[in-house]
Amino acid sequence: MLVLQERPPVGDLEPPGRREQPAPSTVSGLGAGSEVDTRPRQARDRSSGATLARPWSGAQQRRLAGINLVTVILMLVAGIGTASGVSGLQAPAAVGRWVGASLGFGSASDATVAKRPTVAQLLPYGKGMWIWEPDQTEGGDAAAIVARAKAIGLTHLYVRTGSSWDGFNGGPFLDKLLPAAHQAGLLVYGWDFPRLLSPSDDVARAKEAVQHRAPGKQHIDGFAADIETQSEGTAISGPAATQYGQELRAAVGPDFPLIATVPRPSPSLSYPYAEVVASFDAIAPMVYWLNRQPDSDVAGALHDLAPYGKPIFPVGQAYDGKPEGGRPGVPPPEELWRFMRFAQSNGALGVSFWSWQGADQRAFDAIGQAEEFPPAAALALR
Repeated sequence: MLVLQERPPVGDLEPPGRREQPAPSTVSGLGAGSEVDTRPRQARDRSSGATLARPWSGAQQRRLAGINLVTVILMLVAGIGTASGVSGLQAPAAVGRWVGASLGFGSASDATVAKRPTVAQLLPYGKGMWIWEPDQTEGGDAAAIVARAKAIGLTHLYVRTGSSWDGFNGGPFLDKLLPAAHQAGLLVYGWDFPRLLSPSDDVARAKEAVQHRAPGKQHIDGFAADIETQSEGTAISGPAATQYGQELRAAVGPDFPLIATVPRPSPSLSYPYAEVVASFDAIAPMVYWLNRQPDSDVAGALHDLAPYGKPIFPVGQAYDGKPEGGRPGVPPPEELWRFMRFAQSNGALGVSFWSWQGADQRAFDAIGQAEEFPPAAALALR
């Protein structure tokens, strides 16, 4: 379960004027070379007068010799993927297409390869839900999960992939969910609970989740680390958080979205936020208001985390808070709407809710009826 932290009430707040949401930067996705004359050179047979195609001209032979050398160099240089926008497995085919185009056997534009979306485009805009136990989530039926998610306007899902206690155990569910979710246009983020007793082991487990391939070579679109407090069993400290974040970033590379899931800031909480979020692309504070109010809690979290300069995607309460000292029952629609309204008006770029299995029908309906964070806007930001 994600951690809960106390924050004094801020009082009645009025939402400030809605700010324009900054659109992430985009990168041109396609590249094309110039056209190449592919007409065969002709030679006339002096004895018979027949016109024959000569397969290799002197100029082509010279170009081929140079291309052979360049190809060997390119295949040995690890940066070919970064330079061309293709993976290591795709590189030989891309080089082959370029060679053919250079020899006059095809247009260089045939080598065009679509690039992976940028990190900014893959962040969790819109509305999402967290999946903790798949068997308690529509009975683990991937098709039912996707259908309900689309029906209430979700744009993304968070799926637990493991923890320091369980290891990486999310593969079988990802194999079912990823193809169906991606077919429906939903992004899927893996999430993991690292204890930080051994940050290197936690990173190795996260890397398994990131590298996992479902049928059709589908993979998660980002990774969220649920970095809790000591009360939740995490050996949290600045050095441990720094080691985990730096090793995790090195393991997944600079172009894979990482989201730091952190407690809501509170004056009574000692937590190394700067070290935790340093290597991550975005922050997802856990804003569970329990016996307080959603507007003051989410506004306070956004204010307190803004100095770190990362996009913020608050996680709201859609479960019964009574066992943790809150009001009994899942928060009513009015509270869920206030959470979303104040999140958007205070600069959040998206929200999500903990958790699918804890929410009731009223909560699902309220999330679907909210005007904030519509799917179309989320797609535009991507």
